[in-house]
Amino acid sequence: MQNEPLEVTLKVTSVLEKLGVPYLIGGSLASALYGMVRSTQGSDIVAEMKSEHLAPFVAALHNEFYADADMIAEAIQRCSSFNIIHRETMFKVDVFIPRPRPFLQSQLARAQRQTFVFESEISVEFASPEDTILSKLEWYRLGGEVSERQWRDVLGVLQVRLGDLDLDYLRKWAGELNVCDLLERALKEAE
Repeated sequence: MQNEPLEVTLKVTSVLEKLGVPYLIGGSLASALYGMVRSTQGSDIVAEMKSEHLAPFVAALHNEFYADADMIAEAIQRCSSFNIIHRETMFKVDVFIPRPRPFLQSQLARAQRQTFVFESEISVEFASPEDTILSKLEWYRLGGEVSERQWRDVLGVLQVRLGDLDLDYLRKWAGELNVCDLLERALKEAE
């Protein structure tokens, strides 16, 4: 994994942890952790932020990140997303405020703590390999099934982790998320 995207992302997750916000890192950082490494223009964090987190979150990051408090407040209110940009590197961190749904609770409960050593040891919550696959399949479907990058990420995790994956869990949630056909296709392609 490239260090810069991860290091910038860890600055954000550190603040979320201090504020007690449940979160997990997903997207390309998670798929690179479990599958094939690829370059990324940004990182994705799912965080259950509430309005009381807004002011301390912005205050903690304002020196190093461009963060629009109004955009963040709107994302919290609408359960949508916002981004913040690291001033020094221009690396973008997308934060998704999820609407409550059973899959979210499952993802957060199954998040896996990963430890990295930079100047010090840092532990952070990542989506599980199964949830990374499911989220990528859901985004692939929502995006009209045209993103080769999303599909490659799914195949990369499947190819690297296939023997370790909980296939029953994958199939159960694929049904709930209406991506069963995509999961079965990906499993065949990954063999």
